[in-house]
Amino acid sequence: MQENVVILDIDYVTFDEKPVIRLFSKQGDKNVILLDDTFEPYLYVVSDEIDKCINEIHENLEDVRAERIVKKDFQIEKEFIKVTFKHPQELAKNRDTLRDLEGVMQIREFDIPFYRRYLMDRDVIPMTEVTAIGEEVESFLNLDSKKQDVKIIKLTDKLRRASEYPQKFRIISFDLEVRNPHGMPNSEDDEIIMIGVASNFGINQVISTKTNSADRDDFVNQVGSEKEMIEEFVRIIKENNVDIIVGYNSDNFDFPYLKDRAKILGVDLDIGMDGSDVKYIRRGYANAASFKGLIHVDLYLVMRRYMTLERYTLERVYYELFGEEKIDVPGERIWEFWDNGGEELDNLFDYSLDDVVSTLKIAEQTLPLNLELTRIIGQPLFDVSRMATGQQAEWFLVKQAYFDGEVVPNKQGANFLDRANAEDNEGGYVREPETGLHENLVQFDFRSLYPSLIISKNISPDVMVLGDVENEDDYNISPEHGLKFKKSPQGFIPSVIDKILQERFRLKREMKESQDETEKKSLNVQQQAIKRLANTMYGIYGFPRFRWYSFECAKAITSWGRQYIKSSIKKAEEFGFYTIYADTDGFYAKYQKEKK
Repeated sequence: MQENVVILDIDYVTFDEKPVIRLFSKQGDKNVILLDDTFEPYLYVVSDEIDKCINEIHENLEDVRAERIVKKDFQIEKEFIKVTFKHPQELAKNRDTLRDLEGVMQIREFDIPFYRRYLMDRDVIPMTEVTAIGEEVESFLNLDSKKQDVKIIKLTDKLRRASEYPQKFRIISFDLEVRNPHGMPNSEDDEIIMIGVASNFGINQVISTKTNSADRDDFVNQVGSEKEMIEEFVRIIKENNVDIIVGYNSDNFDFPYLKDRAKILGVDLDIGMDGSDVKYIRRGYANAASFKGLIHVDLYLVMRRYMTLERYTLERVYYELFGEEKIDVPGERIWEFWDNGGEELDNLFDYSLDDVVSTLKIAEQTLPLNLELTRIIGQPLFDVSRMATGQQAEWFLVKQAYFDGEVVPNKQGANFLDRANAEDNEGGYVREPETGLHENLVQFDFRSLYPSLIISKNISPDVMVLGDVENEDDYNISPEHGLKFKKSPQGFIPSVIDKILQERFRLKREMKESQDETEKKSLNVQQQAIKRLANTMYGIYGFPRFRWYSFECAKAITSWGRQYIKSSIKKAEEFGFYTIYADTDGFYAKYQKEKK
């Protein structure tokens, strides 16, 4: 059979001692789970005695396949040993043994998670449509097509790209209100009194055990108990086949609290596509609430990367985005509003609904960018929404390295010397603003200064040369530090940034030429996503824990940046423009022949 589906999420399970990839997908309003048992984990070995090392690997490790393969290492073709394992757990269990073998100089790409490797190698892009060819099965392990109302397809061919995006996704926001007379809510004692839900498909309500004045009846859904309230919330998600559920600080509060109360009351939060409950997965420094096939996005984490604010409360973020004050109730008084009833209870209902409506509006404003980043990076939205911008850029580079035939470098580790060096980088040029009110200013701004420098000066570890060289004309030499970068061939990272900047300029041209407002909006989101990635590439060089960390490259970029901005300021002054403020990639000036 052949079906077109949209990929939402991915994991893997074990069957007959083999890993089986599960791709949670949608076909219209139908849930589809694709199964693929044809993919195996692998890593690369660096050795100066390939044949001898292959024999040593086979003698010391069982159930592995070691083979000679040619790949690129910083643009230079060389031979590696590709070691393929039967199961990801076998790779994790044996990598230290492999590393300690006499003929092994280094192992590479041993720390790429299995599901992420699958997405890259098979060129499967989450949140886009694919054509799946396979055999429909009634059940698989804990999956039952009738019980869970899901179509299960065992793939017989590789997935193929289908129609163009953007896709439309069913999004719901939610928020809990808790009766907390003792301050910070305690899930063992303090009941949930309201669950607000808002959606982009028509549901906007507050589920509660109370109701009050008649003019709140249009959005208050009264139920008999806290248990029924949670059950109604689960029913809404399941019956409306939600794709994305969003909250605000829902990783840290709403889902953990809901899970605790559901357990106490004997309610199953079985809203995963496979009927599973919420699970907590380590992402970065925190635990993230996850459901199989239902993508949970915590907008609090997204907004901390989306904008720079002193505080990231829902009220502050909403005002910053929309210029409107949202309804607010002091957290320590929620229980009083609940107990007092009357007008205060009405206000609490309004506040609960406003919370989820505001959260949904923020999601509709910011999710398009995150969806586009998901497609560009090629990793699940659940992961991308929790990645720092540097991590997003790194995974994009890892993906590009695969398509370029590059074996990616290992993480160097954030040791003390690396951190000290990173802190020692002078950074961009800044001229403090001149106090006072200034009129008739002109602004000068470099377009994508750091990405452009990386491309034009070919700043990349694979083309950097330390020490003396015979012909300096063949090198770009940085000011201040004299760091040298070959003019050719083009380095790996400059080549990637060059490609994506050209793609961004193409999108901007199409956006300018388009007469269709919907198309313009879509193109703008795409070019903004690319801009964010390109501007983040510089940071890859400056952070010791990233694979392409290079203190020398980071220093070279900023030194050239300072040179260009200073020379531009000097040139402007020759024409009578006096600079009153400068920062990294631009400055403000006013026309003034002589400074007073």
